[in-house]
Amino acid sequence: MSNSTSKEQLVKHLEGGEAFMALEDFIDKIPFEKLGEKPHNLPYSFYELFYHISFAQKDILEYATSKAYKSSKWPDDYWPKNSAPQTEEAWEKLKKDYFKDREDFKAFILDAENEINLPVKNSENHTLLREIMLVIEHTAYHTGQMLLILRLLGLYK
Repeated sequence: MSNSTSKEQLVKHLEGGEAFMALEDFIDKIPFEKLGEKPHNLPYSFYELFYHISFAQKDILEYATSKAYKSSKWPDDYWPKNSAPQTEEAWEKLKKDYFKDREDFKAFILDAENEINLPVKNSENHTLLREIMLVIEHTAYHTGQMLLILRLLGLYK
């Protein structure tokens, strides 16, 4: 299998829809008013999970691609301060930013100059493949939690 084919398969998994549902297939199934609800005493809301997915993806993208990368503080920076976005505009911006970052990550992965088995810019040990897998696995894990919230809220079957 060529390096190009491997990269294309990784991008497909990054988008979702292979082993987990793609975010764009369900993210708009929840009304703005329900984004902050924590059904059945769950410790997180739909919004909190999506914020966390988005922040982690951006952090890993910057870690892999930017010499200007600055470490974020775990766990404080990775989770929002509130269980719901302040405004609908803030929610729409978060979604837009997430999908733009994913497109940027996909383009970086598919760039022939970037070898998936070599270390990323900010590490001597972490390869691009490792960072891609982190984003895929992390997104898949929390996507399942988001779908569970939709089901508990009666918004998805």
